[in-house]
Amino acid sequence: MTSLESYLAGKREAVERALDRFLPPAGTPPGTLHEAMRYSVFSGGKRLRPILAIAAFEIAGGEGEAVMAPACATEIVHTYSLIHDDLPAMDDDDLRRGRPTCHKVYGEATAILAGDGLLTLAFDVVAREETLPPERRVAIARELARANGPSGMVGGQVADMEGECAEPTLEGVSFIHRRKTALPIEAAVAIGALAAGAGDETLAALRAYGGAVGLSFQIADDLLDERGTAEEMGKAVGKDRGKGKLTYPGVVGIDAAEARARDLVDEAIAALAPFGDEAWPLREIARFIVDRRN
Repeated sequence: MTSLESYLAGKREAVERALDRFLPPAGTPPGTLHEAMRYSVFSGGKRLRPILAIAAFEIAGGEGEAVMAPACATEIVHTYSLIHDDLPAMDDDDLRRGRPTCHKVYGEATAILAGDGLLTLAFDVVAREETLPPERRVAIARELARANGPSGMVGGQVADMEGECAEPTLEGVSFIHRRKTALPIEAAVAIGALAAGAGDETLAALRAYGGAVGLSFQIADDLLDERGTAEEMGKAVGKDRGKGKLTYPGVVGIDAAEARARDLVDEAIAALAPFGDEAWPLREIARFIVDRRN
């Protein structure tokens, strides 16, 4: 069996090549906009969302390269969200993955427009993938919009901002984390299954996996903000606590938050039971998520 490290490295390399094809060249007018878009997309990162989409596609019986466009669309949307999240009006971060954030390099206006450009580009990338039947492209676009729009990530971001310094409750932090992080990650897994033409049972099992993994990912991020270092994270740490944001450690404590993250990993792995040994990459990714240091 291939190691997880080798699996992730191989898929990450394939995703990087595809992203380079899908994004406009840096010199394409207006040059500054496309430079800013590429600066943010190619600033590093685990490429977790597209890799999850590819793994789900393969487990659901998909073959060939048809998944690459929708998989990359999940990363393009994710990058847009990070650009906007870093803005002074949002989290006001100077660093992302150890590099100056987009607005620090290109200015706030260009950063906003780079995020807008990436969001719309993602749907164009899906729509133009002619190796996928039209009905699959429509289903993938709807999934991407649902998980990242007002009922998903964007709504979660608003709730996150409104929850600053609010009375900490488990219900409140769960509402935010489910929408802000878990739904987009669940959607990445579902998009891979949709690209493969998965049946209802396969799609439901992979959704269950993705939802549990997505929530464990955000709880792990909360814990890293409490226990990690700026060098490991590539950005400032401890800001959530300082701004009074609702987090799992802030509501239930560090030990209980870690236990909840590991319980979610167990739930995710249990959802993969129908797929047997073929699902080993998704199982190992679930474990990696709670053990990572950045």
